[in-house]
Amino acid sequence: MTKDKKGGRPKLSPAEKLKYRIAVNLCTKDFYILKAKATQAGITCTEVARQAIIGCKIRQRLTPEQMDCIRKLSGMGNNLNQIARKANAEGYTNNRSEYLYLADKIDNVINQMEDDSQDS
Repeated sequence: MTKDKKGGRPKLSPAEKLKYRIAVNLCTKDFYILKAKATQAGITCTEVARQAIIGCKIRQRLTPEQMDCIRKLSGMGNNLNQIARKANAEGYTNNRSEYLYLADKIDNVINQMEDDSQDS
């Protein structure tokens, strides 16, 4: 005589089981922010954290090459501002070619940075 199982929760597959734990230390402010978000959503704090982990996008740190591009871009922007100030004082026709050259270089640096970030 075999006894069939009736009712109850179905067994979870090994991939669905929540078997890993991590400890997170929060300051009082962060804890209450988490608690408020959980209450608003009508779920537990643990589920808010789980959904945040699944839904977040982590970006890698900037590489030295990217930092160098940012420095160059900042310098070019400063130069462009100086040219604009000079153009306002002397007239726009004298400085147009210099402005267009720097604007093109800035565009190249931005495009290079975008290409680098898409490769990652």
